[in-house]
Amino acid sequence: MKERTRACRRSVPQRYLELRFNKYVRLIGTILFIIQTILYTGIVIYAPALALNQVTKFDLWGAVVATGVVCTFYCTLGGLKAVVWTDVFQVGIMVAGFSSVIIRAVVVQGGIEPILNDSYYGGRLNFWDFNPNPLQRHSFWTIVIGGTFTWTGIYGVNQSQVQRYIACKTRFHAKMSLYVNLVGLWAILCCAVLSGLAMYSIYKDCDPWTAKFVSAPDQLMPYLSLDILRDYPGLPGLFVACAYSGTLSTVSSSINALAAVTVEDLVKPYFKSLSETKLSWISKGASFFYGAVCIGMAGLASMMGGLLQAALSIFGMVGGPLLGLFSLGILFPFVNSLGAIVGLLVGFTVSLWVGIGSQIYPPLPIRSLPKHLSIEGCNFSTIDTNWTTTALPLVTDLMGDVSERPALADDWYSMSYLYFSTIGTIIAVIVGVVVSLLSGGLKQNVNRDYLLTSQDFDYLQVLLPSRWGKETEKVEVLNWKIRDSDPNPDKGTDNPAFSHMEMYNTEKNEKVNGVNP
Repeated sequence: MKERTRACRRSVPQRYLELRFNKYVRLIGTILFIIQTILYTGIVIYAPALALNQVTKFDLWGAVVATGVVCTFYCTLGGLKAVVWTDVFQVGIMVAGFSSVIIRAVVVQGGIEPILNDSYYGGRLNFWDFNPNPLQRHSFWTIVIGGTFTWTGIYGVNQSQVQRYIACKTRFHAKMSLYVNLVGLWAILCCAVLSGLAMYSIYKDCDPWTAKFVSAPDQLMPYLSLDILRDYPGLPGLFVACAYSGTLSTVSSSINALAAVTVEDLVKPYFKSLSETKLSWISKGASFFYGAVCIGMAGLASMMGGLLQAALSIFGMVGGPLLGLFSLGILFPFVNSLGAIVGLLVGFTVSLWVGIGSQIYPPLPIRSLPKHLSIEGCNFSTIDTNWTTTALPLVTDLMGDVSERPALADDWYSMSYLYFSTIGTIIAVIVGVVVSLLSGGLKQNVNRDYLLTSQDFDYLQVLLPSRWGKETEKVEVLNWKIRDSDPNPDKGTDNPAFSHMEMYNTEKNEKVNGVNP
């Protein structure tokens, strides 16, 4: 167990980049991951502070600091084990908090049917908008295509997720954990959607944000929980615990991953004489440092508007180019280190360009398609607004009244935020392929352990009968031509990261049992 825990600290995605390309590609990938995680974690810390402020009237920035301190404390002391075990309990609290709001809303509205009818006739249920225009903020295609790229980057190449897979005993357990995670993710998303529909049904005639009963749209859900659960002691607090569970889970994973990549990619390569004990203390110090930095980044998060959109935008702007980088290494054997670096930097520059531009020049209503919000049913004489807080101004407010929008504002900057990841990935791949071909990438020999082969699709054997699983092994997914000088013509059957882990643990176990490896 100790050996596996120590091994789980390795920054596996970045280590792959060094094995496939070189240490410079690994270093750039590490830096971009650190930037992405710090920005995202700042948003995650700020979000539940709004809920706590709404329900308890606790000072907003005091809640931000308290949230960051708690996450940093138990992550610094407990490491990955604390992160995983707390996640197990937190997911239950999240479902319980959502369920309390949904059940009470259904009772208040007299059933689920009125909620669905209000949402449908209010234009909140629109599954079949097939407008292919990439400038439209939400449509079937932006969610399916953009969401696929975004979530692939999160689950495929992000250290915060990959370190959890490595913590599993075998590859099979890692795969099954993903299937279980998928079910849990669907449950959380369904609860969030039902809560939003219930909130619209209850406030369809009196929108609290338009009526200035809340100071930010992200306080609407805490406002609902306090409104409908105020007569049930403890339940408003349960919703706050629900919001904090999601935050503690995410922040702890992020801080642990930041500390891991810092030690493995920025410390160990340059200070090879450090003992395991010293590295452990450096890791804890890095956790503490990144916790303080993420608390500071919460201030920036308060200026980015809708928190969900801001979080997905960050994952798109940084995660998209990183996904393109790993795609270059896994799918294209002729891509060299020069093509990988140039593709990554160009993809990151372009996605950052469109992302920052969309913050400064937000899309016009014709693109975002805002829904009608009514305050006709509000009774202002009975509303207590003393609890409202003063949030920091948005980035667009700081820019003042922009009378003249640049030519790119209504086209390029109005791109749906869900496509940021798609743009970064595609551009990184195209540029990386072109640069590699022009710089002699076809002349290099690549260890096939680091390329995608047909046998890497053995996950189908988990879902299909055994006889079907055997047939899938014969499918040629990528038929790359094997060079005569290729020293590993039959390799590529296992993920090198997992293979290394399994060999490492096997050698240790054999030594313990007195068997020579």
